[in-house]
Amino acid sequence: MNVRNKLAQVGSGRARGALVAASVLLVMQLAAAAHAGPNEQAKRIYERIAGEPPTQAELSAMVGAITAACGGGGCAAGSPGLVSAAQTAVAAPGFYNVTLKNMVIPWTNRDQTVFAPLNDYAATVIGMVRDDVDFHTALSADILYTVTGPGAPAGLPAPSNMNNNHYATAESNGVDLQKYLVRTTQSATYGTPAAATAGLITTRGAASAFFINGTNRAMFRFTMINHLCNDMQTVMDTTRPSDRIRQDVARSPGGDSRIFVNQCVGCHSGMDPMAQAFAYYNYDATAGQMVYTAGQVQPKYFINATNFPFGFVTPDNSWSNRWRAGSNALALGFDATLPGSGTGAASLGMELASSDAFAQCQVTKVFTAVCFRAPTSAADMATVTTLKTSFKAGGYKLKSVFQQSAAACAGS
Repeated sequence: MNVRNKLAQVGSGRARGALVAASVLLVMQLAAAAHAGPNEQAKRIYERIAGEPPTQAELSAMVGAITAACGGGGCAAGSPGLVSAAQTAVAAPGFYNVTLKNMVIPWTNRDQTVFAPLNDYAATVIGMVRDDVDFHTALSADILYTVTGPGAPAGLPAPSNMNNNHYATAESNGVDLQKYLVRTTQSATYGTPAAATAGLITTRGAASAFFINGTNRAMFRFTMINHLCNDMQTVMDTTRPSDRIRQDVARSPGGDSRIFVNQCVGCHSGMDPMAQAFAYYNYDATAGQMVYTAGQVQPKYFINATNFPFGFVTPDNSWSNRWRAGSNALALGFDATLPGSGTGAASLGMELASSDAFAQCQVTKVFTAVCFRAPTSAADMATVTTLKTSFKAGGYKLKSVFQQSAAACAGS
């Protein structure tokens, strides 16, 4: 063997040795990551819930909870010890002022952007989470949270149904939402008739975004997006009766009736009978407030009547859920104990919030916010199913879903 070949052989051996060494190091690093200790688990849980590092005292408390439950090697993902440790994180101001607010603000505007001012819709969600209010009443209750707690900063504008100054000023002043939010009612604060209140749907924030102009179908669509995680194209069902589709929907768009039969019917046959619940609502942009006309259907329900004069003419605010049959019966999972019809926004809100899709949507959003990924793997989907079951059985307390989600993603 000549010298050149011998040197090449030696070099090749060294390269293989270096590759083996690097592989061993990588395996060791992965193993270390897969078996995070109490400190690492506590830090990850806190940062993902509160959005900032824990203080030494908070870290020590969380490590103590993990160690007491599982020993010095840390807990398995999702274990009660990690859930217990997460209690420290959900007690942090950052959970309410940053994590929760950033998750909810996109629900309150058509652009679905986080870069919008705090409003009564978002503040009410934050307050409900803090107080462990049954979240499946979020679309039906006469509920509102304002920044008026004892010791709240002086000089805040009073809550008003004519502007958002109360909440925007509180946010710009850095008010601690965990500390100063106080539960009240829309009827007492805004003067909305109690029978016209429907949780987040009738907050000023929602009304200004989704009752403005249009036909009030936007309120239904964005309620589906924000609270059932379904846009209209995912719930299309052309098998439902079309008898309650309004006059403004052309039956032969562009002169082609096939478009109506094969596309338009898919959304409108389900949406229009349910959006009828909002028939008495409008948002007056000039006055800056929601308008409710009890017993009188808003003119927007009759626009473009000549598109199809034989279409449905809205007589009142009664609604019917045609999606209790067909493909959406299984996909959305409506509560069989409810009648599936009613009058007004609150009863429709209860219908939607009592569905399996509502619970699935809430836990999926929390899991995504805390774990920094959508649940796409089989393991993640199994975790979400477990979270949903616990959420419903535990009284729809969303704060506990944050704790359980963080525990599932803490590293084991």
